[in-house]
Amino acid sequence: MSLAQSVMAVNNDLPIRTGAPVHSGKVRSVYWLTADDSARLVSERSYDVPADAPLAIMVISDRISAFDCIWQGEGGMAGVPGKGAALNAISNHWFECFRQQGLADSHILEIPHPLVWIVQKARPVMIEAIARQYITGSMWRSYANGEREFCGIQIPDGLEKDQKLPELLITPSTKGILEGIPGVPAVDDVNITRADIERNFEAFNLRSAADVDLYEKLLTEGFNLISAKLAALDQIFVDTKFEFGYVTDKAGNEKLIYMDEVGTPDSSRIWDGPAQREGRVVENSKEGFRQLLLNHFSDPDILLNKDRMPERIALAADNELPADVLMQVSATYTGIAEKIVGQPIEISANPKAEIISVLRDEFGLIE
Repeated sequence: MSLAQSVMAVNNDLPIRTGAPVHSGKVRSVYWLTADDSARLVSERSYDVPADAPLAIMVISDRISAFDCIWQGEGGMAGVPGKGAALNAISNHWFECFRQQGLADSHILEIPHPLVWIVQKARPVMIEAIARQYITGSMWRSYANGEREFCGIQIPDGLEKDQKLPELLITPSTKGILEGIPGVPAVDDVNITRADIERNFEAFNLRSAADVDLYEKLLTEGFNLISAKLAALDQIFVDTKFEFGYVTDKAGNEKLIYMDEVGTPDSSRIWDGPAQREGRVVENSKEGFRQLLLNHFSDPDILLNKDRMPERIALAADNELPADVLMQVSATYTGIAEKIVGQPIEISANPKAEIISVLRDEFGLIE
């Protein structure tokens, strides 16, 4: 089987028995199970959730998005070999580290396959929880243009590109379009301040004002844990995005948890330590792919200018990237994953067949 065939490009067509339409995002597809199957698995697998908790099968793909577009490669390679398995392996590792250190649980109940999670339905906090340890990327571009206030926080003059910040900076933005919040524009991914959240915590789906402190505590502790463990691997945790939500356990206790993914090359910037000491930035994250795209096309403004989105969409649809570009990205993802988890990332020759087999034979979820 070719590498192109081993790529999990389409992940919303598996014959999993569902009770609702499949929700397919840029990378993951979510199969909401029927009430009967959810209750059966809760009982059979002894999950720490209420007997009637809604469950889902979450299947990751190898698709790669950047600049709000999905990119394809030559020869039918509609994704990056090993990317999905690398992302899941990294998230699984960090979620387990968080649990071991007593930080918080995640939405994951079981991992039946490297590309699959069984998850409990969470009530998401409508905040993209972003933490930054270095000034780079969009923040640097704004700083270079004279901005000194970010999400209500004043930043000192005199910083240089890619410099470490005086302290960890929390710069949240909205998750989705939130309407009716004073001073917060009703657009997706708009920067907000801590004061915005404190004044309107219910609008962001936080249960109490005290949970503003709790989400920041979990964000900071999670960031610091990952940063320390990456430093031991001579890698630098530059910035990241966490997401949070609420779930209820079997005893009826509501708790704030980590959800989505954490500390991955898709949600974070990770720099190579040896290169940084030589004055070079080598990205072990999706930022490297973004830079490849900016260098690959003759008019990079199409990728950076949101006013040119129709051109950008056409650019992604009409251009197959060279296979060696996607293999370079594959090496980045699998390489940093193997450093983090301490073992090879295996690329399945036929991921769909494997997933169908395990969900049929062990979980009874295939039609």
